[in-house]
Amino acid sequence: MTDFHPPSETQILDRVKLPSDLKSLSDRELNQLARELRAETISAVSVTGGHLGAGLGVVELTVALHAVFDTPRDKIIWDVGHQCYPHKILTGRRDRIRTLRMGGGLAGFTKRAESPYDPFGAGHSSTSISAALGFAMARELGGDPGDAVAVIGDGAMSAGMAYEALNNAGDLGKRLFVILNDNEMSIAPPVGAMSSYLTRLYTGGPFQELKSVAKGAVGLLPESMQEGARRAKEMLKGITVGGTLFEELGFSYIGPVDGHDLDQLLPLLRTVKARATGPVLIHTVTTKGKGYGPAETAADKGHATGKFDVVTGVQAKAKANAPSYTSIFAKALIDEASRDDRIVGITAAMPDGTGLKQFAERFPRRSFDVGIAEQHAVTFAAGLAAGGMKPFCAIYSTFLQRGYDQVVHDVAVQNLPVRFAIDRAGLVGQDGPTHAGAYDIAYLANLPGFVVMAAADEAELIHMVATAAAHDTGPIAFRFPRGEGVGVDLPERGEVLPIGKGRMIAEGRGVAILSFGTRLSEVMKAREALSARGIQPTVADARFAKPLDRDLILRLASEHEALITIEEGAVGGFGSHVAQLLADEGVFDHGLRFRSMVLPDRFVDHDAPFAMYDTSALNAPQIEAKVLEVMGVAQIEGARA
Repeated sequence: MTDFHPPSETQILDRVKLPSDLKSLSDRELNQLARELRAETISAVSVTGGHLGAGLGVVELTVALHAVFDTPRDKIIWDVGHQCYPHKILTGRRDRIRTLRMGGGLAGFTKRAESPYDPFGAGHSSTSISAALGFAMARELGGDPGDAVAVIGDGAMSAGMAYEALNNAGDLGKRLFVILNDNEMSIAPPVGAMSSYLTRLYTGGPFQELKSVAKGAVGLLPESMQEGARRAKEMLKGITVGGTLFEELGFSYIGPVDGHDLDQLLPLLRTVKARATGPVLIHTVTTKGKGYGPAETAADKGHATGKFDVVTGVQAKAKANAPSYTSIFAKALIDEASRDDRIVGITAAMPDGTGLKQFAERFPRRSFDVGIAEQHAVTFAAGLAAGGMKPFCAIYSTFLQRGYDQVVHDVAVQNLPVRFAIDRAGLVGQDGPTHAGAYDIAYLANLPGFVVMAAADEAELIHMVATAAAHDTGPIAFRFPRGEGVGVDLPERGEVLPIGKGRMIAEGRGVAILSFGTRLSEVMKAREALSARGIQPTVADARFAKPLDRDLILRLASEHEALITIEEGAVGGFGSHVAQLLADEGVFDHGLRFRSMVLPDRFVDHDAPFAMYDTSALNAPQIEAKVLEVMGVAQIEGARA
C-alpha cells in the first residue's frame, strides 16, 4: 500500500464557491477539480472522522452532476447521504467541512435546513427514487421547477422501496434521472440476486469498446458514441443480460459506464439532460474509496472511520476501556447458539455493526444477511420462528422502524417468538437524529404480548440474551446502546431472568428512582452527589418495560413520597406505562409525586453522546436536580437565597 500524497495546491477548487462556478471550467479543469476535491475530502475526514469511502467513490460523479445540472434549481438527491461530503464542499460549505458531525457543525448526511443544495434529507437507505419522483411530479403540477436526479447505491437497490419507486416512475413516464452508483459494496459486501444481476451487466465488457452502453437508449447518447453503440448492440443481440429489468419497468437504460471517467460522464450527462423526455437510469460503475489506498484496501472500503493520519491512513487509537455492548452481544449469542442449534441470526446489511459477522464466522449456515431490507428481515424471522427455529433479528433501533408493520402484523399478531436484538438504542452521537434509537420502547411496548427489556450494563445484556433464547411463548426484544460498556464483571454464562421482574439496586427513603436501561450509571452518580446533601434515594433497575414489575413499582410508590422514572427513549415509553399503572391503581389519589425523565420532544442534533444527553437533561447533574425539585429542596434553597 503506497502512502497518499495530496496535491500541494487546490487552485481550481479555490475558485469554486458554488456549483455555478463549474460552468466556466473546461473539461480539463473539471478533471483537475476532481483530483483536488478528492484530496480535500480525504483531508477533511482525517480531521473529523466520518464516512469516507462512499464519498471518494462519487467524486467524479459529483463534479459531473454539478457541472451539467443547474443546482439548486435542479435537485440532486443522494441516497442515504454517506457520499455527500464532496457535494457539501462544492455547495458553499467548504469553509465548514472540518466541522462534520461535531456539535454545532455540518451534519454527516444531507439536511434541508443546512443548505438549499440539500433538497431532501436522508439517513436511511433507498428513499431517493421515491423523493426524486415526488419532485418530478411537483414540477409537472406547477410546483418547483427543474430536474430531479436520484443517486442510489447498489446496496440500496436491495430494498423493496426502490422497486416500488421504479415501478411507479416507469408507469408515470415523466422526465426523471436515476444514477445507479454500482460499487459492488454498500457498507458490507452486497448480497442477493440483485447484486449478481448488476455484476453480470458489466462483467467481461470493457468500457472503451462501448459494450457498456450498447444496450442503452442509443438516441440519448452523445453523437460521438452513437455509431459505436449501434455496432456493439448488433454484436450483442440475443444476450439476455443487460438493462432488461429496468427497461421492463419503463426506464431508458444506459450503461454500465465508468463512473470515474469524466470524459464519459460529462458528454453523456449533457446529452441525456438535453434529450430525455421520460425516466432514464444511468448505470455507473465506481470503486468505493477510490483514489485513497488505505480506503481501497480496507475491508469496508473506508466506509466509516475515525480520525486518521492523512499520509498513512492509520487511525488514531481509542483508549482501551470496557468491551463494546455489540461485541458482548455477539459473544453471548454465539455462546447460546453453541448449545442450541435452533438459534439463527438475521441482519439487514449490517453484519459488522450488529456483531453478527462473528456469529456468521462460527455458524455460517445459521446466519442470514438479507440486504437493506428490514421489512423482509422481520417477516423472514417470523417464518423461521413459525418453522420451529429461534431467530435473533439483530437490527439497529432506527432501522427497525422500517419494518414496523411486519413487527405488528407478522410477529405480534401471531405471537411468534422472534427475538429482536436492538442495537444503537438511545442517542448515537455524530450520526444525529436520523440514527437515534429514541422510539423503540414506545413502538414495541404498546404491542400486546411483547416482552421489552433494556440492559443497564453489559452483564445484564448477557442475561437478556439468555432470557430471549429461552423465551418461546411470544416476541421478545432487548435494547442496548452504541459504544463501550461500563466495565462491570461479566458472568461466565447468562442466566434466564424471570419475565417482568426488576431488581433493587440501593435502598433509601423519601424518593425512589426507577431506571430503565443504561442511565442507571448516571443515576448512581446522582445518588452519590445527593448523599452529600443528606438525601439518599432508593434506586431500582426495572429491566422490563413490558410486562412491568407491578409489585416493585407499587412498593416503590407506597414507601416513598416521590417516584421518578428515567429512560433513554421518547415520551410514550416506559414512564408512560408506569404512569398508566399508577393511575389504574389509584396511587395518585394518595398524593404520590411522580416525574418521568425522557428524551425531549424534539430531534436532538448530532454531537458527542455525553453532550447530547446533557442537552436532553438525562445526565447525573440533571437527575440530581430533578430529585431536588420533586422533593422541594430546590424551592426551599431558592427561597433562602
